[in-house]
Parts: sequence; C-alpha cells; structure tokens
Amino acid sequence: MIEEKDISLERAVLIGVITKEQDEEKSKEYLDELEFLTYTAGGYAIKRFTQKMDMPNPKTFIGTGKIEDVRVFIEENDITTAIFDDELSSAQERNISKILNVKVLDRTNLILDIFAQRAQTSYARTQVELAQCQYLLPRLRGMWTHLERQKGGIGMRGPGETEIETDRRIVRDKIALLKDRIKIIDKQMAVQRGNRGKMVRVALVGYTNVGKSTLMNVISKSDVFAENKLFATLDTTVRKVVIQNLPFLLSDTVGFIRKLPTQLVDSFKSTLDEVREADLLLHVVDISHPNFEEHIASVEKILGEIKSGDKPTIMVFNKIDAYTAEHLDDDDLETERGARHYSLDEWKSTWMSKVGNNALFISALNKKNLEDFKKRVYDEVREIHVTRFPYNQFLYPDYDYEDME
Repeated sequence: MIEEKDISLERAVLIGVITKEQDEEKSKEYLDELEFLTYTAGGYAIKRFTQKMDMPNPKTFIGTGKIEDVRVFIEENDITTAIFDDELSSAQERNISKILNVKVLDRTNLILDIFAQRAQTSYARTQVELAQCQYLLPRLRGMWTHLERQKGGIGMRGPGETEIETDRRIVRDKIALLKDRIKIIDKQMAVQRGNRGKMVRVALVGYTNVGKSTLMNVISKSDVFAENKLFATLDTTVRKVVIQNLPFLLSDTVGFIRKLPTQLVDSFKSTLDEVREADLLLHVVDISHPNFEEHIASVEKILGEIKSGDKPTIMVFNKIDAYTAEHLDDDDLETERGARHYSLDEWKSTWMSKVGNNALFISALNKKNLEDFKKRVYDEVREIHVTRFPYNQFLYPDYDYEDME
C-alpha cells in the first residue's frame, strides 16, 4: 500500500469488478496498479470497492446496492474522486456522477491525465492531446466542452446547430489538425533517424517503471529523467554509446502497461518507430514485481502489434537487489532458500535464465552485473555490425572485458 504523505493529494476511492474473465486475484492485481497510477497522478487511494458480477452494469458499472455503499463512504470521508478500473461509457459516467456527486474517472482517463502531466516535448504533448480528443469525442453528450474554442461565435454556427453538435465539430477539427501536425513531426523525425547513418540501433523496451531510464543513464552516462512512478518517460531519448571501441545508438522508449488505452496506442505508435527500426531489443523486466510474467506477456503483445515481435531480443531481468527468496516458489530454485537475496549463480539456476538462452540478471540502480550486460550487448552489436559491414571486422577484435568500467 502507498502511504499518504501529502495532505494536498486528492482523496480517492478505487472501484473494480470480479468477473469470469477477471477473477479475484486478477482484480486485486489491477487495483494495485490502479492505486500506483492514482499516486502517480497526484492522488491517494483511501479505500477499494469490488463486486462480483457476470458483467459490469450497463448503467452504473457496479450494482445499485454497491454504488450506494460507495456514495455513503464518499460522503462520510471527504472523498473527492472515484476512479474505476475499466473504461466507462459516456452513459455510465453520466449516471455515476449524478449519484456520487464527485469527480468520476476511469482507468483510461487517469492514464491520459498522467501522460498529459509527463509530456515535455511538443511532439509528446501533441500525441497526448490527440489521444485526449479521441477519448472525449464520444463523451460530449450532456457536457459542455472545456476545450478552448478556436472556432465558434457569430456566423460560425449552422442553422439549428446545437451545443453538442458544435462541440463535436470543434473536437473533430482539432483531431484532424493534431493528426496533420503529427505527420509533419513524423517526417522530421524520420529525417533525423536517416541522418544517423548505418549505426547499429538498440532499443530499451519494457513495462512501465521497470528501470529502463536508469539503465539508459548508467550505460550512456546521460541524465534521462528517472523516477519511481509510472510513465516517468514519455519522450524517446536516443544516445550514442561506445563499449570499448564499438559505437551504437541506444534509445529509451515509453513504457507499456496492461489495459493501455486504445487512443494512446494509436497516437504513440509513431513514437515506437525507434523500436520498429531497432536492430536489437533489450526487454527490461522488473524481476522484483510479483506479476512480472504478465508484464512480459503484455510487452510481447504490443511488440507483436507494431510488427516488432520477431526482432533479436535479450531479456534483461532488472532490480535483482530488490528481489528476495520469499518471492519464488520452492521449486523455482534447485535448493530451498530463506528470505534473502540471490547470488548470480542462483539466478542462473532458475527457469528465467533459460528464456531462449537469452537472459541477463542485473541491478541498474546499484550497478550489479553490468560487466556481463555490457559484454553481451557488445557481442550482439558486434555480430550485427560485422554482418552489415564485413570489411570492418578488423576494427573490433576480441578484447579483455575486465577493464570495461
């Protein structure tokens, strides 16, 4: 549980359902993640509400009795925000708001808000704004848009045109404008990628908050923003890295998450061009997270969607210093251990080391086992480079790895 440290944090309740497709354990996992999302956005989860049902109520998402329980709790505990773990329809959002009389958000809205906070460059802000407009468009009924009116006024409203029709026209025009703007920036970025020449490209990919930016900083000696919050990095960062005498390009990309909003997948696909064009992927995994296997599956699913699932990939299990023996079942190691950290030899005896014989175990934060990491990356990049430029083989002979630091 996340402790409340700042009275300025918004007090929120989290609401989810338990269904045939999402059992109680899965629901808890999603609500744990929703709580972290809430904290990242600037809120504090006071209480969780869950209900077992065959399918969400089409009017209020949860049943009438449960939503009454939520309403009473909100009134008695000075709650300002109700956050639902799944995307709400416009009708559900409208009905729930009338009953609870507080701000109502769903998982998609929350993630969009975090992206809006984190976007630093013009490109990222444009992509987030496009996703927000696409989310807003079907939800305009019964609400007056807060978007700045670039159109409107005398002579701009058609005969008999209602407020909702005007709003929809404005949002559609805004979406078209943002898409055109993204196309222009995409062309500029394509030129930038083309100007990098034929250097081997390596991309860091993985679930959000697994330590990609920290690893990027350690390897490239750069200062990419890294924080223990979800989606700390939105903008793709590319750095030239040299291991021994072998240069290559290393890119840090936006993290993935389960139930990632469709609007964000669509608008951020262009950002993932660095992944599509990479020669080698470093799939970073937070080994200390109890659901890391699901995180791996989520990342692989999105990589498949952007046609990058068959690229050469090294699994980099990070945060080994935060992982203790109590996380594993007894059968996961050759010998039973107490609640303490593993040695590298012990890690190599787990099933995780056998993922295509392509796994590494590191701690980017504490710089553990980075020598093996660098050696492995060097070997893979060198093989790609030699294949691409066979006449340059003599430039990168084998070397002693002991002085890699």
